[in-house]
Amino acid sequence: MPATKKKWENSPIKRVFDKFVTFLKAQISAMIGGVCDYFIMVFFTQVFHVHYTISIVIGGVIGAVINFSLNKTWTFMSKKMPYKNSFRIQMLKFIFVVANSIFLKSFGTYLITTYIHIDYRISRIIVDLIVSLTFNYNLQKYWVFPKVTPDKIQTGKS
Repeated sequence: MPATKKKWENSPIKRVFDKFVTFLKAQISAMIGGVCDYFIMVFFTQVFHVHYTISIVIGGVIGAVINFSLNKTWTFMSKKMPYKNSFRIQMLKFIFVVANSIFLKSFGTYLITTYIHIDYRISRIIVDLIVSLTFNYNLQKYWVFPKVTPDKIQTGKS
């Protein structure tokens, strides 16, 4: 490997860049799952007259399956650093995160819609942004999909 490439691979700028790319990929994955989730919520509420808090749960489950799949295979995947947890552990942790995320989104949307009198579709977008950026990303990156650290890869420990 040329010296300049090796220098770039170990530079702090590269580490910050990689973290930024991972964050962007997580936001794209969340947006894809979230758009599916959102339209399913509106569809069930408008077409089948299901209460919006229940529609949030239905859409949330479908959006979560999409988000998990993208996160596992694209967002947090690395050939250099394998996942620390097995698929089963990842799935259990992800279910925990999603269940709490759906609760936060449903409850937050209800509060804003009921007490501030903003349409549920707008309330949902506001709450989604807050929950996605503060709750979901951090738990998924550091708890659901943690990586085996490089020193443990070299020694064969986990």
